[in-house]
Order: sequence, then C-alpha cells, then structure tokens
Amino acid sequence: MQTAMGSGLAAGSTGHAAGEAAAAEATTTLSDDRVDFCQVFCSIEYDYEAVIEGIRSVIGPEASLIGCSTAQAFTDAGIDEGVVAVGLLASDTLAITTGMGTGLGDSVAGAVREAVADFEGDAAEKPYRAAINLHDGLAGVGEELVLETQQKLGPEVTVVGGSAADDHRLEATHVFHDGRVAEDAVVLALIGGDRRPVAAVDHGHEPLSEPVEVTRAEGSVVYELDGRPAFAVWKDAVRGSVREAFDVEIDDLALDSQLLGRLMCEFEFGIDQGDRYKMRWPWLEPASGDALHFAVDVPEGTVLRVMHGTRENQIESARRTVRSALAKTDDPIAGAFVYDCACRATVLGEELPTAIDAMATELGAPMAGFQTYGEMCLGLGQLSGFHNTTTVCLLLPE
Repeated sequence: MQTAMGSGLAAGSTGHAAGEAAAAEATTTLSDDRVDFCQVFCSIEYDYEAVIEGIRSVIGPEASLIGCSTAQAFTDAGIDEGVVAVGLLASDTLAITTGMGTGLGDSVAGAVREAVADFEGDAAEKPYRAAINLHDGLAGVGEELVLETQQKLGPEVTVVGGSAADDHRLEATHVFHDGRVAEDAVVLALIGGDRRPVAAVDHGHEPLSEPVEVTRAEGSVVYELDGRPAFAVWKDAVRGSVREAFDVEIDDLALDSQLLGRLMCEFEFGIDQGDRYKMRWPWLEPASGDALHFAVDVPEGTVLRVMHGTRENQIESARRTVRSALAKTDDPIAGAFVYDCACRATVLGEELPTAIDAMATELGAPMAGFQTYGEMCLGLGQLSGFHNTTTVCLLLPE
C-alpha cells in the first residue's frame, strides 16, 4: 500500500452517530481497516467529544486525529450544514505527527512551540514536508501564526490550513487533537513524504476602486481610510455596483441586515502584492460606528483597494485552485484537503454546491474540507500566508 484517502459526510441524531456514520463512509474507499490519520470538520450543532468518540469507534484509538468546528463542511460527495466531514489517510509512504498548543491569545510563539514540541522522527526527517494548521478562528492572529508555524518547522515546509468557524455566530471556535477539544488553541499536523505534497490558493475577486491608504487603525480595527471614516469610503466605492446589481441603495441598508453582510463579503478589500491581491474581509460592529473590523491586524499605511467577486468568478476560482495544484505535480494523487472561506459561501448562496462540485470534478479523488474564517497557504520564500475569501487546496501524493 502507498497512500489511500477516504472521505465521509454525515449528519446524525447525536454527535456520536454523526461521527460514526462519517467515519464509516470514509473507510469504504480504504483497502483495509487501517487508518493512520484523521482530519474532522464538525458542525457546532454537535457535542465535539461525542463526535470524536463516534469516529474512534470506527477507526480505532491509534490514528492521529485533528479537526475543528465549522460553518459548513464538505467532501467530494457534496456540502451541507449540520454535518460532520471526515478525511482519513492510510499510508506506507507518508509519515504524520500532530500536536496542540494552547494560550494562542497570550503568545502565538508559545502556542506553536507547545504544538511542535514532539515533532520528531519519520515526519520531520522526510525530504518533502507540509504542515496543516487549524486554529481558533476568533483569535485574530492568523498572519503571525502562519509565519511562526513555518519558522518553527523550517522554511522549506509548506503551511496550509484554516481558521475554525462557528456558523457565522462569532462567539466561540474550537480545535481538536486526539480526544482533546480547546478554544484559544492551535493544532498542527506535519506530513512528511518521499514525494512532495503540493498546495495552491486562489480567489475570485477583481479590483473595483482606486487605492486607499489606512490612515487610522488600532490592531484589526480600521477607523479611517484616506482620512475619512472607513465605512463611508467603502460605501462610496460600492454604491454604483450595488445599485446596478441589487437595485438597492447602500445607504438605506440597516447595519445588521443580511444583505449588507453579504455585500461586505462580495465587496471585500485587497492588498496589492504585485502578482496577486491578498483578500481582507471587513465587517461592522455597531458599538464602533463607522470602523471596519478585520480578522487580522491591518496596520496604518497599508494600501487597500475595494474588490468585487461575482458568483461566477467564485466558482471559477475554486476550479482554478485545484487545477493550479494539479499542475504542480506529475505524481498520482490520493486525495486532497480543502480550506474554503465562509465568505465565499455567503457570496455563492445556492450556488455553493456548484463550486464544491467543480473542485471535486477537477480533482477526481477523495476530498474533505470546511468553510473557514480565514485560510493559510505559505510556501518557500513567501513572507505572507494568511488569506480571506480564498480556496486553499493541499494535494496528497499516493
């Protein structure tokens, strides 16, 4: 046996039942009962410990397990709310080691140090390595965390992953390691092999506005752009497009309206990086007036452009992500893990299954993933690797 992957997607009357059903489905494509690694994405509707127990009842106690809470989860079979998605690996060619670090809000470096403390042996010694990073999606430290992860593991290690979600409630997100569930934490899996795991990232947004500069900000809260209230600048940039596409006036929308929430996903900000734009999702919190909130720090002096991403472009970018990853390797593929932004789900609406199907069709192999609060994709020589409103795909060679 080289490397085989299975995927499963299931709901249940209890967390145990949902986990058991998803794991049982995932094992049907494996040649025997052996499972070496499990990644699980779980709806907040379930008791997480019960879900893990249900999965363990199928895969046994020996397999390494990581996972997190989600907005929605998916496999190559489709996507749904209130489900558990499982991706299982059995391999004689890949070595995988895992760990958890806590206290993420107090010290990113300390949390990563704790997670990688036992990363020795086969996975660390393989010539090609990639790391999966799942973390508290409300910690607001994504950019620092992805850089710290690569620094601890080595510059040649590609880092991918996603921010845990809680179905857009923005209350609490959790990560899992073996039988342990925690907030304010990060879980890591180091995957080593004799063939290179490859990753790709893409988004479906294009520039809409002229560049604007962040002139007043504190951490992840931006108060002014070009010396004007940030929300007012955003509204001016999108007003005509919103009127044309939705037949509404942006100024007439209540701050807590669902449509405004969708528009702030469809018309996000982008940071020009020369060959591409890195997306940054804004949202409003009534207590802070016209300030825009982001998932990571946006320092003063940052130059942004308001971007636009249609449903058609979001579907095509999902397809393009998988194509780009496949183009980087000639090796046969066992399967893929995918980290896809929850903002894309907001934009796509009823077309979200179309985007998932497009990825599955391009891949032609088992796939498991979830809708995130932020995505990671950092390769060799890159200085920034935290994204919003993107799709990240990690391909695992046979």
